[in-house]
Amino acid sequence: MKKKLLLIIGLIGVIVLLSGCTQIDQDITSESEGIWNSFFVYPLSWLLVKVAEFFNAEFGYGLAIVIVTLLIRFVLLPLNIKQIRSSKAMQQIQPELQKLREKYSSKDQQTQTKLQQETMALFQKTGANPIAGCLPIIVQMPILLAFYHAIMRTAELRNHDFLWFVLGEPDPIYLLPILTAGFTFLQQKIMMAGMSTQQASNPMMPQMTMMLYIMPIMIGVFALFLPSALALYWVVGNIFMVLQTLLVRNPMMNNEAGGTQK
Repeated sequence: MKKKLLLIIGLIGVIVLLSGCTQIDQDITSESEGIWNSFFVYPLSWLLVKVAEFFNAEFGYGLAIVIVTLLIRFVLLPLNIKQIRSSKAMQQIQPELQKLREKYSSKDQQTQTKLQQETMALFQKTGANPIAGCLPIIVQMPILLAFYHAIMRTAELRNHDFLWFVLGEPDPIYLLPILTAGFTFLQQKIMMAGMSTQQASNPMMPQMTMMLYIMPIMIGVFALFLPSALALYWVVGNIFMVLQTLLVRNPMMNNEAGGTQK
């Protein structure tokens, strides 16, 4: 969990750094050069503009961000489902992992090598993957950065009003950052819900609880300074994730309950 938190902080830090170092003062066009511009920023900018033009309404560009966000979430759906299943598997094997740590508590190299081997064997046997929990976050970071550039380098997007805010500017009443933090917390809370007493007492619980509170605060603080369109992307994405978690986790819990009764 600590590694995951450091990874998230590092990736968001990279976004902020790159946002300040790259050509955000130059509008994106089909003539823009470079892999980043040609394959990430311009296609996203083009898609957002085309979706907005399709609606041709006062709220067209804001609706475009909502719709494109949902499209991206549907594309990432298989990866997110894998994350949920892997996280649940990791929770379930915590007692066995703790037994392995106690069995191979010695710090000499031979013992630690044996611990790593048996830990990997346990992961393969149960289908748990500690890296899977970070994959959706790693994938989302380039998308978030591309969204930032598409907004700031597309005049129609950055200057357009939606509801009470300008898409290319921070939320003046701070409602979006609050919603961003709130839905991030809700999504993580739902992910942790339904644990058995045995799972709730596992050694990872303090780290999971720490992430439950630190992540929403961190994301909310970033949303205070970033364009409102990015906060809108995060809010819509988290609402989608909440519904997805409920729809995926509940059938998994029902299947487990049925298996236990048999």
